[in-house]
Amino acid sequence: MTIKTEKNFLTIGEAAKSAGIGVETVRFYERQGLIDDPPRSDSGYRLYPEEIIHRLRFIRRAKELGFSLREIRELISLKYEKDSVIKCDGIRQMTESKINMVNEKIAALHKLQSDLIELLDACCGKGEMNNCPVLKVLENGDEKIEIL
Repeated sequence: MTIKTEKNFLTIGEAAKSAGIGVETVRFYERQGLIDDPPRSDSGYRLYPEEIIHRLRFIRRAKELGFSLREIRELISLKYEKDSVIKCDGIRQMTESKINMVNEKIAALHKLQSDLIELLDACCGKGEMNNCPVLKVLENGDEKIEIL
């Protein structure tokens, strides 16, 4: 590839910075097949077309929203492949499923918070280490916390 044609391309660092991700993340997405292997310069550097930034941002945002790499791969194929037969309602169902998973995680986090508050309430923060209720609960596993 000549210098003249390289002007329409970005280095991996430029692409990563523009998309708000790290260079290793770009390489990882390549290995996972989320983005195509880019052409290389005569000296072997990856040269990304400017359009890759949109794809990298798409992937980053989908990750932020909790989609797995498998789900992102599916979303990419739906978005970028012209012969996709799935309609918008299929993507809506994926999103609803993701919301349900988030709600389950929120419930689990609320339970965890409640357990930690109960554990904190059981501890006065004074006394001998061998009588610490927090350590006793951790050691005994599933036993109920006794508030002193």
